[in-house]
Amino acid sequence: MSIITYLKDIPLMKKVFGILIIIAGLYIFITSNILFGLIFIVIGINLLLREGSQINLENKTYRTVKSIFGMHVGKWKPCPEFEYISVFRTKENQTVNVVTATTTFTNEVILLNLFYNRNKHLTFYKTDNKADAFKVAEHFKLALAIDILDATESETKWL
Repeated sequence: MSIITYLKDIPLMKKVFGILIIIAGLYIFITSNILFGLIFIVIGINLLLREGSQINLENKTYRTVKSIFGMHVGKWKPCPEFEYISVFRTKENQTVNVVTATTTFTNEVILLNLFYNRNKHLTFYKTDNKADAFKVAEHFKLALAIDILDATESETKWL
């Protein structure tokens, strides 16, 4: 079976924190309060969840997935006829709300969009590393026999 899978990495400290919360949740579940134990376990699992996408080249289907401990969950959909892949640099905003204060963090990300029907697209991969983005784009190029459009700079170019 030829399935291309890409999952977003989790920072090491987030992994450690998630595992510690799961362990604390198990301890609370066993020793004292089942409800609070379950809440801690769910929070820990949520911290360890990875997002990504998969393409099944044999069945011509794709899905966006949530993954934990190697198990992928997501609904398969039929693939459109992809025309090209775009490597695109943009800014991503993340808003944090705390009781009376709100702040927004902005960081640069690079998206890989697979285009079909002239201007429709599916975002299949997100990273902050340009070299990683082009490595994944090259993989899609070979697997799907499509061209790459480099839109990371002010002037776009075909690769």
